[in-house]
Amino acid sequence: MKFNAINLVQLVHVATLSACLSLCACTSSTHLTQAASLGLAINSTQMETVLDQPGELELETINSADWRVDLSGLLNLEHPKAIAAGLRNREEPIQIFAHVLHHPKFGYFLIDTGVSEKVVNDPEAAGISWLMRHGMHLEKMTLHRSTANIIQSLPQALSGVWLTHLHIDHIIGMPDIAANVPVYAGPHETEESYWLNVFVRSTTDRLLENKSPLQVWQFKPDTANRFEGVIDIFGDGSAFALHVPGHTAGSIAYVLRTKHGAVLLTGDTSHTRWGWDNGVEPGDFTRQHPNNLASLDKLKALVARHPAMQVRLGHQF
Repeated sequence: MKFNAINLVQLVHVATLSACLSLCACTSSTHLTQAASLGLAINSTQMETVLDQPGELELETINSADWRVDLSGLLNLEHPKAIAAGLRNREEPIQIFAHVLHHPKFGYFLIDTGVSEKVVNDPEAAGISWLMRHGMHLEKMTLHRSTANIIQSLPQALSGVWLTHLHIDHIIGMPDIAANVPVYAGPHETEESYWLNVFVRSTTDRLLENKSPLQVWQFKPDTANRFEGVIDIFGDGSAFALHVPGHTAGSIAYVLRTKHGAVLLTGDTSHTRWGWDNGVEPGDFTRQHPNNLASLDKLKALVARHPAMQVRLGHQF
């Protein structure tokens, strides 16, 4: 390949920018964290012995908002299956969910946060930076039911929030959540250094501002070697947190034994129905593709072992 002076200057600019971003890489949040007191580390065999039996939980998945984003972020379009299917980048309709969980003893919990009306009406005041307001294309978001409305409809106060991960579209309901409500997240979720965090961290910190420290799930290695770790959240075999790194370092999936059977919430280990059905991991929005794909394969294997389990994906029904 021949290079002219313009090519060389462009390469120098790209190299300089890349070096600067690498040097400027930072963690995803400076918000305080502490070890979660809730949850008992177990192995996946213990979890799976009860998954085919209905439980006592009630679960409602609410579409807080519709949104449109690039398919290249939601799916790895370079995966052989995506290429074979002829998929090309386009705008893809997705949903932003809030899952309402009720435990008969421990109360009501949100899994991910939905969307605060404050973010839609006045994103700057809600803590969304100028760069993120334009990069996220909030004008393509249609609010259906705000986080505040969801919480106000509950018969008692919210007992906690369980996050699948810290990406902004999963925490933009935080302005509606009371400061004393405990918020749970995966290990290393605030610690992983990445250049993109230079642009995102201020917004993440603002959304978490004045909230209590993040409660970090305390996993131990899964002695059955099926997952990175498994936690029995209430200690009664009703709800489980699975460490499924890849999309982010601390990504979490949840398995919940409801009155109608077990439900898997994949989080963004799989964004889309096509991605789940075809075993293709997310695209540009994911942090580490090999780890994300490995975690997706583990979740699909779990469902194959328990075919009655319902699967609810990160951003599509």
